[in-house]
Amino acid sequence: MSRKSAEVVLDGDGLRFEATTGSGHRLVLDDRSGGTGPSPSELVPVAVAACTAMDVISILRKKRQQVTRYAVDATGDQREDANPAIFTRVDLLHVVEGLDIDVEAVRRSIELSATRYCSVGGTLSTGSTEIHHAYLVRTGGTEQRGEVVVTGPNQDFAAPVPAAQGRAAS
Repeated sequence: MSRKSAEVVLDGDGLRFEATTGSGHRLVLDDRSGGTGPSPSELVPVAVAACTAMDVISILRKKRQQVTRYAVDATGDQREDANPAIFTRVDLLHVVEGLDIDVEAVRRSIELSATRYCSVGGTLSTGSTEIHHAYLVRTGGTEQRGEVVVTGPNQDFAAPVPAAQGRAAS
């Protein structure tokens, strides 16, 4: 079992905090009125996007895909009508550009991340959050879009996950 740690220390009179991770990295967090760093809830879509991005690019490199640009656009829907203001949905759009990119390799890489490897997405999906994965591939002067998989809410990652059917659209 792996254990992650962090210390969050108040920095001043407002709601500004400095976080230090167990690996020694520092991050400033603040609320909207302070504006000197992201709010804690802004980091939720960042964390799931970064987690899946690391998985997907690693898999694409193993598949020898010639990716020249890769980004994950993340948006999250957070309820406002009750506390806690949980995230009910996160949408991730994987944007892949490169030479002779195999769209099926992109789709499968995203599916593997969503259903097997991304610990942040897996954690969110076991609760109240739906995570929607889609792609946009630009290669050879063409553009292809598709949906890959939706995980959560209340997903049981101990149970086998059926293979997702990607739907490509030009």
